[in-house]
Amino acid sequence: MALLESIMKKIMDKGQITSKIRLTDSVYKINITSDAVKAMDFIPGYFIRLGIGIGTNTNSKKDMVRSYSIWDINKDTNTISLAIATDSNGIGAQWVKDCNVGDTVYYKTKKGAFTLDTSADSYLMIGDLSALSHLYSINKGLKNKQVESIIYNNTLTDLFEDVDDSKPFNFYKLEENAIDSILLKVKEQLPNLKGKKMVYIAGDSRVCIALNHYFRKELHWDSKLIKTKPFWNPEKKGLE
Repeated sequence: MALLESIMKKIMDKGQITSKIRLTDSVYKINITSDAVKAMDFIPGYFIRLGIGIGTNTNSKKDMVRSYSIWDINKDTNTISLAIATDSNGIGAQWVKDCNVGDTVYYKTKKGAFTLDTSADSYLMIGDLSALSHLYSINKGLKNKQVESIIYNNTLTDLFEDVDDSKPFNFYKLEENAIDSILLKVKEQLPNLKGKKMVYIAGDSRVCIALNHYFRKELHWDSKLIKTKPFWNPEKKGLE
């Protein structure tokens, strides 16, 4: 394991935790400052792979790294912001509870397909707590676009504001797998969208699957206009 840690430190960028703020009962905001941020080729929707197990007593390679959405980036201060939820009680949740300002961290940018796409005229954002910071990041890139939203959680007080203290999304108190209720709200909001439409669906894997099927099979939307990303699989208690 020591050899693996040594390799990871060589291939990952080095940073330092410069701020840790508890946003809600179950969510922390973590700021990481790193010289590598200034040169980062960033597109809203990117993740970082964070080495949370480096320097710990973990016996599993699987437990050494977790992916987190880049909530915000400030190249003037070489800082990236993350929002990490603790309700899963997993390895990442324990790490964010235990980490401290001044700690050294290692990370690598992760580029996926669930990123900013400005080719549509109007957008529908659908997601739960696990995807909120990610959708905030994408939303900031949709300037002068129409954006409607369905952001839900079983506890409204855990749904936090964006980094600028704004509340651009509509919050709803719904259970994790409330597919019928979410579909009802989708049907209510779709007529409000104008021009070329696009939907971002994120969070609970069951909701992602059901809504993806609805847009593709029932509404016959082009798959390029349906952006889907499961952030949470209740059967696996995570996705990694």
